[in-house]
This record gives sequence, structure tokens and C-alpha cells, in this order.
Amino acid sequence: MKASIITAVYNGVAHIEDTIQSVLSQDYENIEYIVIDGGSTDGTMDIIDKYREKISVVVSEPDRGLYDALNKGLHFATGDIVGLLHADDIYCNKRVISKVIETFRLKGCDTTYSDLLYVSAEDTEKIVRYWQSEPFMGDSFLKGWMPPHPTFFVKRELYQKYGSFNTDMRISADYELMLRLLHKHQVSTTYLPEVTVKMRVGGISNASLLSRWKANMEDRLAWRVNNLKPYFYTLYVKPLSKVLQYFKKPPINLTQDDYSLTVK
Repeated sequence: MKASIITAVYNGVAHIEDTIQSVLSQDYENIEYIVIDGGSTDGTMDIIDKYREKISVVVSEPDRGLYDALNKGLHFATGDIVGLLHADDIYCNKRVISKVIETFRLKGCDTTYSDLLYVSAEDTEKIVRYWQSEPFMGDSFLKGWMPPHPTFFVKRELYQKYGSFNTDMRISADYELMLRLLHKHQVSTTYLPEVTVKMRVGGISNASLLSRWKANMEDRLAWRVNNLKPYFYTLYVKPLSKVLQYFKKPPINLTQDDYSLTVK
């Protein structure tokens, strides 16, 4: 299987090199890496150019935000499986893509997802939150559940069949996409019980209370545009579940050499 990994970035000079290196260091050989830059002016492209020979596709031009950039990446993707790694994120070890592909092969699933660590923007060894997922059930979204989007890998044919990101949404287009695929169209999925991604804190949906309120409004829109009806408590439980992530601890200590966690 060929894996396409897409990174969207805009003025991300501080961390883009970490992201690129975490993709290029993967031990899985058949990876197509696509980097979509939104017309950065801070030196981001200078760093991308250092690795251009190892990156399959590089685009640098103005866009209409993160999800527009990701849709551009999907347009260029030719892999069987597509993953998205944002410019502030890194894979936890060099075996992530190998394990994801193995999961697709062994389970014959349409999608897969895993666990995620929120870490300090200054120190990726400092854990802020631990997002431990769980096996998907048919009513999981109704109970306020969603998987961590950077850990979500999808067969490319599903984007072709069910559509890409809804760019009318500025914050919750990832939630809407997963709701559409997993809940509405009931594509198959498999939970890989490992931490595969580290995300630096400070993303657009977590930056402030105002952002969280806007995200919640878009979450409601995600159900409406899909002609779906949540339970009365669904969209109240969803943000509350994130609060609990601050109190959950990873099952083992992390080391610099190997961040992989197998959840027992």
C-alpha cells in the first residue's frame, strides 16, 4: 500500500522542520509526502526547500485556511491511504506509518485511528493532555465521542466517494468529516491502541474560550448539514470529555528514543 501524508502550513517556521523530519524518518518506504504552504513569509519555505528533494509535492500559494489547504493536498494525493499531519505535530516514532498500514492490511478496514498526546509548544517531552481513544461503536458520536483527527487515516477512495473537507467550517471541519464518514455512512474503522502523534498545544480549536464556543457552534452545524440529529446532551458531553484528558495519565513513561505507547 502507498501512504500519502499531507502537511498544511502557514508561517510555521518554528516547528515545520520537526514535522517534516518525523515524516521523512518513518521506516515505511512507500510514502508520498505532500506539503501545502499558504504563502508563508516567515522563512517556512526556506526550511521546506531544504527537504524538497525528499518531498513528493510542494505547493506554496495563498489559500482560504487550513481545510482549503488540506483539500489541495487531497487533490494531489495518489496513495491508497491518506493521513494528515499538521505543522505543529510530530509522529511519536519511526514505525507509526508501518503500524497503520499493517492495521489496514490485517483488519481490512476503511479507516483507522489511535491515541494522541498534547504537549508543550516549547518542550515536546512535557505532556499536557492525554487523548486516549476507544473502540468505535455505532452510537459513539451520539455520546460526544470523536477520534483525534491527526491520528485518523482514511482510504483515499472514501474522499472520492463521500467528499473532502467542508470549507464553510473554520474550526470543526475535521469533526464534520469524521461524523460524515463514521456515523452517517458507517464506513468501517479500527482502533489502533497506541499513541502515534504528539500535538503541540495552541491549535485553532483550543486557543481560547471564544474559540471553543465557535467550535461548539460548528459542531452543531456538522450534524445539521448531514441531516443528522444528536441527542440533547451530545454536544455538551463532547467538550467535557476533553477536560478529563488533563487528568488521564499515559500508561508508561515516555523516552526520547521511543514515544510509542501500547495501551493495555
